[in-house]
Amino acid sequence: MMTDQLREVIAGVDTHGETHHAAVIDPLGRHLADEEFPASGAGYRDLLSWLGSHGTVAAVGVEGTGAYGAELARVLARGGLRVVEVDRPDRKTRRLKGKSDPIDAYAAATAVASGRATGVPKARDGIVEAIRALRVPRRSAVKARTQAINQARQLLITAPEALRAQLRGLSAIELATACVRLRPGGDCSAPLGATKAALRRLGRRILILSEEITELDAELKTLTAQAAPTLLGRMGVGPDVAGQLLATAGDNPDRLRSEAAFAHLCGVAPIPASSGRRDRHRLNRGGDRAANHALHTIVLSRMRWDDRTRVYVQRRTEQGLSKKDIMRCLKRHIAREIYRALTDDLYARQHPTLTTLTDLAPAA
Repeated sequence: MMTDQLREVIAGVDTHGETHHAAVIDPLGRHLADEEFPASGAGYRDLLSWLGSHGTVAAVGVEGTGAYGAELARVLARGGLRVVEVDRPDRKTRRLKGKSDPIDAYAAATAVASGRATGVPKARDGIVEAIRALRVPRRSAVKARTQAINQARQLLITAPEALRAQLRGLSAIELATACVRLRPGGDCSAPLGATKAALRRLGRRILILSEEITELDAELKTLTAQAAPTLLGRMGVGPDVAGQLLATAGDNPDRLRSEAAFAHLCGVAPIPASSGRRDRHRLNRGGDRAANHALHTIVLSRMRWDDRTRVYVQRRTEQGLSKKDIMRCLKRHIAREIYRALTDDLYARQHPTLTTLTDLAPAA
């Protein structure tokens, strides 16, 4: 028993909605034991105790730390264990080795032991997680409002001219307000009455969603100002863009090893595609596409309003680059700037007395 407690082991966990399957291996990769636990508070405690009974746990590889394994990752981290984010096995591996919970759990442990898995999971226990949660209903509300506006305008295309003339040339909110005031009458068997009834319901939906979006925007503006004042000070970065970049980075800045890693995370780092004497790079279509879109928004803003960016665009255009190529270059440059501001803000929240890179920078 004493030997078991002194032995170093590596663990892996295959996570699901109702159960988690854990496995432990030794540093040589030999399978030691595996067990299934319920995905509950008691199950997490039992899993933690079970891991400790097999020796000193060097690290735990967890699948799905952003989904089913989120709470387990938090529990393991609070228990003093090093948690490593593990990708789910690809289809080729599953075809060759099969698929089962024990197989996946052992594969997660092996990925950590071999050094293939090194990712640090998001902490999901701070203000950034709060921002991410609030962005979920905002995103769906914006999508639903846009859909309702489009449906209302589509109905007007085939509506009788008298109704079209009444609602022509109005903005989205003005149209919704006017639609709410329509009186369809009791007979919906006539096309005019049915159209008015449909527009009234769509107008009510648009106004309710607009109010919800306004409330969420106010909450997100307050939270992003607390979490990332330096980031918000960068040109082209508003609460929505800052919120997305924070959600991509997570609460723990140690996940971002370098500005190059952040660029890869956002999908703006060119991928080497050289062969023989031909030296070239190809477009990176991976990474977090929402973060990529946030950087795209910053680029569009600066191309219109920032003098330095406009000079850069003109110079690169004269060199023969297309607009798309110029925007890709700008995204990569801006990712470097955003990384610095983002990590400064996140480190400042973790270590209020720590001097940041921005503090050390000379005044302009």
